[in-house]
Amino acid sequence: MTAPTRGVLVAAWAFPVMVLGQFALLAGIPAAIVLARTLRSPAARWWSALMTTAYVVPLSVWLLGPATAPSLSKSLSPVATGIVAAAGAAAAAGLHFARRRATAAPATS
Repeated sequence: MTAPTRGVLVAAWAFPVMVLGQFALLAGIPAAIVLARTLRSPAARWWSALMTTAYVVPLSVWLLGPATAPSLSKSLSPVATGIVAAAGAAAAAGLHFARRRATAAPATS
């Protein structure tokens, strides 16, 4: 299994921080980095899919809907912001533990 790199972990942890800091549209950059860099790892792929799905759904609603909000951050309700940030934090934690599991030395008997 391929372990997520340090750059992937930094991008994964930056995602919920950016969403909570009202930079939701720019949070797509770390989400894209995480998705692109974890496609080959089966364990990490699920976590990155969780994060990008939680991001793409409100983004597409904002882009395709009749919303008049000038930005994605203003379009998100506080509940939606919390859900997207929580999904990002869960994905970042999952990627962190996947890295620890992959880099742990195998037990020898």
